[in-house]
Amino acid sequence: MTALYSITIGPGGKWSAAIGKGKSITLTAAGDRANLSAMFYSAAASSERYNMPDSLKAQHTAYYTTGHVLMSDQGRVLVSVTGDSVGWHDPLAGYSTRQGTDDKYGKTSYQQERNAWLRSGEENLIVELYRHNLSPRDLCPPVNFFSKVVCELDGTMRYVPQATAGRSVTLRTEMDVLMVCSNTPNPLDPANTYPSAAIEISVADAPPVSDDDLCVNRCSENRRAFENTWNACALMKGAN
Repeated sequence: MTALYSITIGPGGKWSAAIGKGKSITLTAAGDRANLSAMFYSAAASSERYNMPDSLKAQHTAYYTTGHVLMSDQGRVLVSVTGDSVGWHDPLAGYSTRQGTDDKYGKTSYQQERNAWLRSGEENLIVELYRHNLSPRDLCPPVNFFSKVVCELDGTMRYVPQATAGRSVTLRTEMDVLMVCSNTPNPLDPANTYPSAAIEISVADAPPVSDDDLCVNRCSENRRAFENTWNACALMKGAN
């Protein structure tokens, strides 16, 4: 596939864009301890957005990898995970905050450190939401790509380091989506140094969905969500 667009997000960086249906979004980590907190919305109506509980419950999982989908609160598929060399992506830990970042890495500010100050996920995501006429009330649970968080039997969550340098995950857009993301630490990462891994985002045309598509056929709940999505897209398609 030939990339239509690519951008590299440095440590502490942020990015957002509306991406059309039928695109492949490949995320590639340049180093270890990478973490890209990403939120997803329908580009046509941002009130429809990623629903973490329904997505996990329907697919009987507590993490994402190849074959999984991110469902909206309308029971439709926003994006599918079509390729993954990492193997585990965290949907549970949320995004880092200003207070948590200061407590773990030391207090910094733009006034003192200028562009070297340490950003939090919450601040970055809010800035990008404003670019699309959204506000902090529109924050939703992110997916932390490249991070592994395990749920213990007592309900506690544990961060598990995994090699991410040079590894990638590919998403396929099943509708027009708004993607909002922040290259900031996973809040459960216990290390006391701020991560230094850049992340490349590359967008290309995706192959058509085939009858034997892994994401569609992974479970009956996935197929119903795809059918809901296809029906909604068909109703909005023009005659020509």
